[in-house]
Amino acid sequence: MALLRAFIRTARMARNSSRLAAGLPTDDEVLLDAPDERLAPALVAAGRGDYGLAAKLLAATRESAEWENRDRYVTRLAAFARSRPEWFEHWRSAAPHDPDALLVKAELEVCRGWDSPARAELLRQVAPLITTAAEGDPRDPVPWRVALDHARGTNATHTEFEQLWAEAVRRSSHHYGCHVAALQYLSAAWYGSHHECFDFAEEAAQDTLPGSLIQALPVRAAFAYLIGGGESGVPRGRLDAAADLAIAVSAQYAAGDPWPAQVRNLLTYVLIRLERWQDALEQLRWIGPHATSFPWDRISDDPLGQFLEMRDGIRLEVAATMPLGLSRRPSKPRSAPPRESPSGQRPYPRSERG
Repeated sequence: MALLRAFIRTARMARNSSRLAAGLPTDDEVLLDAPDERLAPALVAAGRGDYGLAAKLLAATRESAEWENRDRYVTRLAAFARSRPEWFEHWRSAAPHDPDALLVKAELEVCRGWDSPARAELLRQVAPLITTAAEGDPRDPVPWRVALDHARGTNATHTEFEQLWAEAVRRSSHHYGCHVAALQYLSAAWYGSHHECFDFAEEAAQDTLPGSLIQALPVRAAFAYLIGGGESGVPRGRLDAAADLAIAVSAQYAAGDPWPAQVRNLLTYVLIRLERWQDALEQLRWIGPHATSFPWDRISDDPLGQFLEMRDGIRLEVAATMPLGLSRRPSKPRSAPPRESPSGQRPYPRSERG
């Protein structure tokens, strides 16, 4: 009987897996951390050594208080400056007091410090840069998100971290990046526990604005628990509730929207670990071509290859549960009504910083 079940499962996988590819982009169409339509021209210009578009982009986010976009763009521009420094050096030389360049510099130096064996010592030397960046615009929460990441890497006490957190939320009480930084500090991998992490995430999700990605914060807590081995007794029901909430948040955005792409990739990983294959397949349709480095870079040096491999595995698992005679093609996800959504995706490097 066991052999018969194995034969049937294999036949279902072979027959149905190709049908489940309907509505999914091909492997060649999937992009890793693709920049949005505002950031892409700035990166292209920076690649040619011209910092002008990057400066204008960040100035626009500061002047219009687009803090989520600003956080994302600062992170991406700092990462680009790390690999291609010439354009940024020109910017710093031409405008040494530019608040936007100062913020990118602070983010850049924190990223560099994270990858050093002498991380805490190097990060402590970066503190004046963060202070200067914070003085650039007293309204801006992004330097305080950088400060929260910095504090975690310098072994800051809970009291010190809470003081920084108070400054961050005073500027923007619903800033996603600051909430992610606080969640990481409270994780079992750093200075808290899985239960503290879940408690903070669930309370933040309840208190935030409708449609905010902070509502999906519990799924980040679930990820931290699962990637840490999942052995501290968090009930399965709490993990499923986190996934269900993130599914509801995902459905509020259009399929293929780049802003929730990282949350959708993270949710897909959690659904895989929970063996909720049909739900995971549905998230692949919402993701579309927008693969993100996080979380796949936590389990592979090739995050795009890992994403594509996981995508195939999900299809096979779903196919194995479908009747052999099924002929109906899966439908595309039904998008929510159009809405304004900030492009706040924040990719994280492979280091412990994320």
